[in-house]
Amino acid sequence: MKVVSLEDGYEQDFWNHVNQDPLDYYFFILDIKQRQEKTEIYLALEGRKVEGLMLIYAKHIVQLRGTRQAMKALFNRVGLEKVELQAPLDCEDIVLRKYKLWLRYEIILMRLRKGEENIQIKHTPMKLGADDVEEVVDLLRKADPEVWGDLDPEQQKANWKDTVLVGTKHKDRLVSVGLTRFVDFASNIGAIATDERYRNMGFATSVVSSLVQEILKNSAIALIHVRKDNAPALRVYSKVGFEPYKHYLMVRGRAISI
Repeated sequence: MKVVSLEDGYEQDFWNHVNQDPLDYYFFILDIKQRQEKTEIYLALEGRKVEGLMLIYAKHIVQLRGTRQAMKALFNRVGLEKVELQAPLDCEDIVLRKYKLWLRYEIILMRLRKGEENIQIKHTPMKLGADDVEEVVDLLRKADPEVWGDLDPEQQKANWKDTVLVGTKHKDRLVSVGLTRFVDFASNIGAIATDERYRNMGFATSVVSSLVQEILKNSAIALIHVRKDNAPALRVYSKVGFEPYKHYLMVRGRAISI
């Protein structure tokens, strides 16, 4: 099995492979189309057959797909000191040979196809802008410090320039927020967060419903990634019409030796 770069003339092999299941390869397609300057993609090949793919984005985010043999070959190319990595569930032992983990969980990719939505808006959401970013970041940090604790408001103003931010307020206080970025074939809800004092009151369901409405004006499919152990979030997303599609391992780690 050999590992090659997309830039070595394997673009057609890449597209032929990812188009068989574009939802599984969502971030591969998104990053190569919208953020190519920060994106590296490698293919693991047996002859001309693609056995696996690896995406490295911004020198620290890694996405892996494919067979275990392909994962081993691709992972040998990873020489990063710190990684945030998404991979098939059966590849954790491969990751542990190179990285010591400080965060590990299973995530579920859920999908909702147009016509299957169950919109439920109890609290009217509003679109948010640059003036709201600091409050949005504060809410995300408090809702999940492990995942969002390092967010910087000024950096996010630039990162979210093309992002749709939707939130619900109670007495002028932001209590629930969600965000997405429109992509033609499917749009992913990148984050949902609700102040713990306002959970189980319909705020998150209203935000998710509003984002789904906006997504389905632009795409045929809405996506969301959720931790398997986040039962309240799974209930909200299922209520609006999302169904499980794929399961992945998600980790953050530091190299044991580099």
